[in-house]
Amino acid sequence: MRVKVACVGGGPAGLYLSILLKLRDPSHDITVYERGPEGSTYGWGVTYWRGLLDKLCEHDPVSARVIEESSVRWSEGVAHVRGRTTRRPGDAGYGIGRHRLLEILAERARALDVRLRFEQEITPGNLPAADLVVASDGVNSALRTRHAHHFGTESRAGRNHYIWLGTSKNFEAFTFSFVESGHGWIWCYGYGYGFGPDAGTFVVECAPETWTGLGFDTASEAEALAVLEKIFAGVLDGHSLMGRAGADGKAQWQTFRTLTNRTWYRDNLVLLGDAAHTTHYSIGAGTTLAVEDAAALATALHEHATLPQALAGYQQRRQQELLAVQSAAHYSARWYEDLQRYIHLPPQQMFALLGQRHSPLLPYVPPQLYYRLDRAAGQSQAWRRLKQWIGVRVARTVHARTLASRE
Repeated sequence: MRVKVACVGGGPAGLYLSILLKLRDPSHDITVYERGPEGSTYGWGVTYWRGLLDKLCEHDPVSARVIEESSVRWSEGVAHVRGRTTRRPGDAGYGIGRHRLLEILAERARALDVRLRFEQEITPGNLPAADLVVASDGVNSALRTRHAHHFGTESRAGRNHYIWLGTSKNFEAFTFSFVESGHGWIWCYGYGYGFGPDAGTFVVECAPETWTGLGFDTASEAEALAVLEKIFAGVLDGHSLMGRAGADGKAQWQTFRTLTNRTWYRDNLVLLGDAAHTTHYSIGAGTTLAVEDAAALATALHEHATLPQALAGYQQRRQQELLAVQSAAHYSARWYEDLQRYIHLPPQQMFALLGQRHSPLLPYVPPQLYYRLDRAAGQSQAWRRLKQWIGVRVARTVHARTLASRE
């Protein structure tokens, strides 16, 4: 069906949807509205994996090629624990600056005659006339919030505090560092590509008692960065950290919000990306899920004869596909919240279980026993399928109970 589409939010989800719709039918009338100036964005680098790159190549080889050429790559992980360093090979991972990713997608969208309108804030009171309005305006979506009761929106805050920073250090591998302070453990993940390909992104996390014990609840950004540079001196190698202070001058510490919605559309308004769902940053899936949402919505609009059918099909498909990812994100976040359960293991075992943090079995099996079982199973597909099956079953049960409690 030929449609007039207004995408509210110029992040990866909205931009990629506009690209895919134009590729399917150049006659679609598409405008992307972004409230910020062109080139401005939050965040530093984003991560993705080979599976996403394969999907990008399938959907649009032109933008996929530029994204790959603009990314840095790693194939191993490094963990620093109690003064010891452990390395493990892993799947091919990629990093790209969020600003560079958006630049690539915006250029591609323009080349396909998508209209991009920057510094235009769309609210429920000034919705543009369109057959379809796409709320791709992030976790704080104003369009979703206006109808939160209809969508069945729920938001749950995580326990730990985290902060997203940049650094002048260029990490060659995905790097973890766990440091015991006088107020508990604090850890970081660092990876290549921050504000540029020769810099890095640096995410720091800790429990609430550590956060307050180290004074981060009252420290200015400059004070917080100085403390963090001292704590992680061993992994930063003398490089500096960079933040984005708030209006009060404080560092931008957050607790992660897991957001879900019972329904993803209302009349001609549909949710996309973080406006529809979030998954904990520790699994590095945010960009991947935004792209997959866009591809599913573009396909549904192409395959169904009416808009209601298309939106219903999109919602059903994506909610089903997200079950395994949401399970993995839940257990990954829980692993870090339960760090005391694993941190005193030998570093090699601890790092191996860090790689298994998505498993729904791990919280209920003694860590050293799980480690032995996992090593014995090796690359067994049956073992992998069992863990995934349990995760999906648990996620389905939780989803069903949540729906029942809302009725």
